[in-house]
Amino acid sequence: MVINSGGTVVQWSREAEELLGCTAAEVVGQPVDRVVSRTGTASTRRVVSRLRGNSAESRAELRVRPLLRADGSVEWAVFQAQADASVSSAVGAALLGALSAQSPMGLHVLDQELRIVRATVNPPILGDESPEQLVGRHLTDVYNLSDPAGNDAMLRTVLESGAPARERLVRVRARHAPGPEYVFSVSAFRLDDPDGHVLGALAVILDVTAREKDRRRIGVLPTVRDQVGRSLDLVTTCQELVDCLVPDFADVAVVEVVDAVVRGEEPPLGPLERDVPLRRVAARVGGGAHQAQAHPVGDVRSVTYPTPYAQALTDLKPRLVLLDADTPWFAADPARAQAIRASGARVLLTAPLVLRGTVLGLLSLYRTQEADPYTEDDVQLTLDLASHTALSLDVARRYTREHTIALTLQRRLLPSRPSSQTAVETAHLVALGDRGGGGWYDTFDLPGARTALVVGDVSGQGLHAATTMGQLRTVLHSLAALDLEPDELLARLNDAALFLAQERAARPPGDPLRREGLTAHCVYAVYDPLARACTIARAGQPPPVIAHADGSTERLDSSGGGPTLGSAAGPPFANTGVTLSEGDVLALCTPAILPASASTRTPDALLQALEAPARPLQDLCDEVLYRLQGNTGPGDAILLLARTHTFPADHVATWPLDQDPTAAATARTHAHRRLTDWGVDEDVAYTTELIVSELVTNAVRYSSAPLSLRLIKDRALTCEVHDTSPATPRLRHARTIDEGGRGLFIVAQLAQNWGTRYTPDGKAVWAEQALPSATPYPG
Repeated sequence: MVINSGGTVVQWSREAEELLGCTAAEVVGQPVDRVVSRTGTASTRRVVSRLRGNSAESRAELRVRPLLRADGSVEWAVFQAQADASVSSAVGAALLGALSAQSPMGLHVLDQELRIVRATVNPPILGDESPEQLVGRHLTDVYNLSDPAGNDAMLRTVLESGAPARERLVRVRARHAPGPEYVFSVSAFRLDDPDGHVLGALAVILDVTAREKDRRRIGVLPTVRDQVGRSLDLVTTCQELVDCLVPDFADVAVVEVVDAVVRGEEPPLGPLERDVPLRRVAARVGGGAHQAQAHPVGDVRSVTYPTPYAQALTDLKPRLVLLDADTPWFAADPARAQAIRASGARVLLTAPLVLRGTVLGLLSLYRTQEADPYTEDDVQLTLDLASHTALSLDVARRYTREHTIALTLQRRLLPSRPSSQTAVETAHLVALGDRGGGGWYDTFDLPGARTALVVGDVSGQGLHAATTMGQLRTVLHSLAALDLEPDELLARLNDAALFLAQERAARPPGDPLRREGLTAHCVYAVYDPLARACTIARAGQPPPVIAHADGSTERLDSSGGGPTLGSAAGPPFANTGVTLSEGDVLALCTPAILPASASTRTPDALLQALEAPARPLQDLCDEVLYRLQGNTGPGDAILLLARTHTFPADHVATWPLDQDPTAAATARTHAHRRLTDWGVDEDVAYTTELIVSELVTNAVRYSSAPLSLRLIKDRALTCEVHDTSPATPRLRHARTIDEGGRGLFIVAQLAQNWGTRYTPDGKAVWAEQALPSATPYPG
């Protein structure tokens, strides 16, 4: 039967009816004392007789058990237990005792308010507290959980839903005394009575600290192999390593790399000499360690002798060292000793980073006083970690070396400074990509006070792109010396790119360069200050931008667009002409200057920066970079700005000439007077008169009228004879008996450079001489 807390019978079983002779209808709802008195003395004697009898039935006994109801009340169950039930009860008690004394599991019976009703626990973290002392307290009051709120939420979810929660890992520390951190696995199950009423919950706590440590140790190497070495940056590789090791395998991790290796140089052979400097590349502190460093990241210094670090670099073997206040080698390295004491480290495991007998650096791992010391298994694991890290560092070093060489080559191939003539002022912005590539800019003089402006970019990265850029730049200079129009020059440059692409395709099948296509972009502009005209042709490059002196800007979208260099098919290259006024700024750039996505192209950083074109050109370049804020496209970001000025009128002179035998004498007279006015050196003036005489004589004899002579005094002295004949003069080597044919030969011997330039109405044959105070034309 079941009796409530008021002493009333609330449940009467068939066994009770047989034992006491009353039905459930007669008993339920009656006070228990009335029920007992009603059954009478005879019934009592019958019960006693049955309890004392010799039959199997007589081996029964009456037992009382409390029942916890859903509303929090307590009822009492009185029942008859047979001998086998008594044995089962004894076995259950013994099992419960064994669980309490021997099992690592902690069983906690919780009521609906998550208070402990009964506990069988034996974890060291509780110290001297007995299970009875836990009754009435919450789990968060008993255990110093890392996430008490989360644990309570988990238990309440189990009570509400009935769904069990299994093996939730929580970190626990002793509440009243310092000690190691434990890892507990917490599972929870709801307790229901036979009628489905919720009684509470059972929380099972298992100490899995050792298991988790083994799991983390075993998982360190796969994690390092997966995470370390993904980047080709040496510093990033070292940082990835310490991030993988702390806090699962070490409380403090430090990586030091031979300084020469950081710069991409070959690592030294072991053993490492004492004076070889190491750079502290990465360090991380976690777990129970305190923030304390002997040297900051980036510090460069040699390893102190004698210390475990020096010994590891001498014989290339790891060192496992216990640390305490009396460690003898602390006196040799006071800075590290102070940092070790401050961090609380009690064990050091240091291993060299070695690859094929060369030393790349040193890995140092520390554990604090609150962690377990390293074992010999950990030493072998650290050697495996060091081997993988050394291989990753060597790959990053090789990349760094190639990157350094490529950047050095690229910068050496770029002009040391832009060439600025009398009528053109230039400035540039160069933001090379991560690996260096084939981006370049160029400015150089052309005959007739003209200036060539070039911006180009070769596809790819590294040495191959930089080398190809140098080849194309050399070809471009050679073609420019022939005075070709921009569209024709790009067509010839495209032929050179196709030839280089064919060379790549003919490489052996195993050569990776064979699989890399060759394409390039280029924009070539020629500015003539005497005509205030700029002729532009493009090969895949973004259209130029013009910032006018009045503050307005425009993008020349129709300025001679053409296919990229290296294309075998496509529309022909075309010229676009534009007139530039005093103070206008012409901007040429690579695609990387433009934002990477169309959504960021408005407002345009380049156009915005050029809204004030009167500012110094270098300030404008910097403004473009600041506005981009690193939002550049792939490749090298290169910008070339050119501001145009008026060419001095008194530095140029032009005379029309008659097509008769006296034209040469007349031309010499004009030239002599103007050279005298300019104060040109007599030797240069005499040579110029000879050149003028030969060029005019050649034009009178082989060309058609009208003829004219023009002298230009800039950094070089230029003599030009214009005519309307399309025929190109040819340099001949006259024989001894020939009476003529030596005119251009004489010109070639006297002038620094000479050539022919075609114009819309004919051609100009020109010759240049360097003035004593000017830099010679580079050709």
